[in-house]
Amino acid sequence: MKAVVALGANLGVREHTLSAALREIAMLPDTTLQAASGLYESAAVKPEGIDLAAPSYLNQVAVIETELTPIQLLSRLRVMETAHGRERHERWGDRTLDLDVITYGNLQQNDPELTLPHPRAHERGFVLVPWFEIDPLAELPSGSIAELVTPMIGEIARVSDSPLAGITTEGQVS
Repeated sequence: MKAVVALGANLGVREHTLSAALREIAMLPDTTLQAASGLYESAAVKPEGIDLAAPSYLNQVAVIETELTPIQLLSRLRVMETAHGRERHERWGDRTLDLDVITYGNLQQNDPELTLPHPRAHERGFVLVPWFEIDPLAELPSGSIAELVTPMIGEIARVSDSPLAGITTEGQVS
């Protein structure tokens, strides 16, 4: 099943953490990394809105093909977050690594553990802009990525090209 995963980090050595997480995603069982966006920088978003005092995020989006169930995928991503020092003290708090399942095929579910598609993906430039880079024909129930991303293009800054060129489907750096 095709799935979209958003990666983000605003603490630690962000680029290194995202690169390591991308390699780990590529090594998940029964999973193939299909595409990865470049890295984008964005302001931190907290429950009360944009927080310019918080460290900024590096963000990227990956498209994978996986035989893992949505819950299995989420569980593996949470293990990765923890391994990279993620601590969950506050909602939308600063973090060393944030991995979110954005879509899983066309599955729509509203489950306490995992809502699909991600309930705020359609309003997040830091998800839509990198996703549009690698899959401009993607769709969400609320509209096409191309339509949704248009007003958000200036919200975040692209800071580097896709790191995918150096990652094999087995997660090795070539």
